[in-house]
Amino acid sequence: MSSTSNPSTQHTSTIGAIGAPSRRNTELALLVFAVVIPVFAYANVGLAIDGSVPSGLLAYGLGLGLLSGVGHVVLRRFAAYADPLLLPLATLLNGLGLVVIWRLDQSERLQQLAKIRYGTFTPSAPNQLMYSAVGLALFVAVLVFLKDHRILQRYTYISMVGALVLLLLPLVPGIGADVFGAKIWINIAGFSIQPGEFAKIIIAIFFSGYLMVKRDALALASRRFMGLYLPRGRDLGPIITIWAVSLLILIFENDLGTSLLFFGMFVIMLYVATERTSWIVIGLLMSAAGAVGVASFASHVQARVNAWLDPFGCYDTSGACEQIGQSIMSFGSGGVVGTGLGQGNSDLIGFAANSDFIFSTFGEELGLAGVMAILLIYALIIERGVRTALAARDPFGKLFAVGLSGAFALQVFVVAGGVMGLIPLTGMTMPFLAAGGSSVIANWALIGILLRISDTARRPAPAPASNPDAEMTQVVRP
Repeated sequence: MSSTSNPSTQHTSTIGAIGAPSRRNTELALLVFAVVIPVFAYANVGLAIDGSVPSGLLAYGLGLGLLSGVGHVVLRRFAAYADPLLLPLATLLNGLGLVVIWRLDQSERLQQLAKIRYGTFTPSAPNQLMYSAVGLALFVAVLVFLKDHRILQRYTYISMVGALVLLLLPLVPGIGADVFGAKIWINIAGFSIQPGEFAKIIIAIFFSGYLMVKRDALALASRRFMGLYLPRGRDLGPIITIWAVSLLILIFENDLGTSLLFFGMFVIMLYVATERTSWIVIGLLMSAAGAVGVASFASHVQARVNAWLDPFGCYDTSGACEQIGQSIMSFGSGGVVGTGLGQGNSDLIGFAANSDFIFSTFGEELGLAGVMAILLIYALIIERGVRTALAARDPFGKLFAVGLSGAFALQVFVVAGGVMGLIPLTGMTMPFLAAGGSSVIANWALIGILLRISDTARRPAPAPASNPDAEMTQVVRP
């Protein structure tokens, strides 16, 4: 006895997806902690400064809770199977950043410095909260309108053009702005925007689409040298082009951070696509050669290198040496457990204390333990991004997730390494912690894209449903 079924009646159903764990309740529980911890930190800062609980504590807690709650509801509706840790981790960092920015707003020293330099003092915390809300709005827009990340693959070369336009905007007369020697800002309608923060996401689309098509050719080796399989000469074109673009950014915009970020992201994605260690070695050698070459004649980069080599003995008009020296002393003053929130002197760093050097405040007031905790949160975000890349079912999604995670990791490394004196200062901002609208908005968009890729990767495949009519049809054979 055997059974037959009509192929035309076979279909798929989403019944197989019902009951699969979405982990949204886990996310909600973690979000509670991600909101409560910054609220307690806010109260702690107020008590340390003037012995009273800040009057805006309730409004701050409700605002942060509302923003994170909206993100959670949108994830439940539009990305139910996305990673449950990324939103709480980003919320925690964003909340702690708001607290420390508000703490630095209370510094009389920084208020006086702002009045001397700009003629007036404007607190940064309210603006940062507004930018965080805009970032959450973009996060929601990504999840609602980007139904499938693979759609972005269609815009591989358009994204390259878009990224180049964004990078060149600071050089356009009239809108470009030179801030402390770096030409990385544009002024539009009274708002300062850093296009490079958004360009890192757009250029990751181009890298992913390009490497997905060319990875087989780039993986070919022509000869073996010192244990490394070297690529063919004609395949060196892409990495030489990206290297040249990075140097041009560094030369014309004096932007060491963005050039390192873009070139490093490309090398990471190239290694993941080809699995050739030789690309890593070639990338490191080219980045070292480019940095040495540019530092030999670019005064802005040379000043930062001198500040890195001798932060307590050098002097320059930009104040880089003094800032690096004060930053290193802040970390040293923090010791193991820190001086306590609101009780440090990191405001001695000066005008960039709440942006480029905000990590120094965490180092002084939370100590080594707090710094390690912050770095662990960043490491978890990067780990979840890499896990998303491993789980992605399409090569474009894998490369895209790796590129975004790699860009995030590189930015954390160059900022933390710069303020600690491990590498020259780059002028970039710590993701989610530092004051800066472009940075927080772009990084919320980055988290939204990673969650979209994660939802596609973790969503259970539909299970085929049996055909009742076919099951009842029995063909009896002798």
